[in-house]
Amino acid sequence: MGVQQEAGVGGEALEVWIDQDLCTGDGICAQYAPEVFELDIDGLAYVKTPDDELLQGKGATTPVPLPLLTDVVDSARECPGDCIHVRRVSDRVEIYGPDAEPDAE
Repeated sequence: MGVQQEAGVGGEALEVWIDQDLCTGDGICAQYAPEVFELDIDGLAYVKTPDDELLQGKGATTPVPLPLLTDVVDSARECPGDCIHVRRVSDRVEIYGPDAEPDAE
């Protein structure tokens, strides 16, 4: 994908992570944003690095590329397991997902 821009609200960088304890393995996230999410052999979704490396560590995060911001946010909103978390890098405040603060956007 070349040089990736990190998405942000008001220009701030965002990152995304998945709580595998809540993942239902539906794969909606991988359908919306296959560049960011992937289902592994265990049937759970994980985030990937910009270089397409699957990150399986607990709480592993990856930057949200600006062109994929809408797809990543839609993934978080549509996820049946409510396990996708999008937060600002600067203060780690969740702005999309199950723990999002109401006025964080």
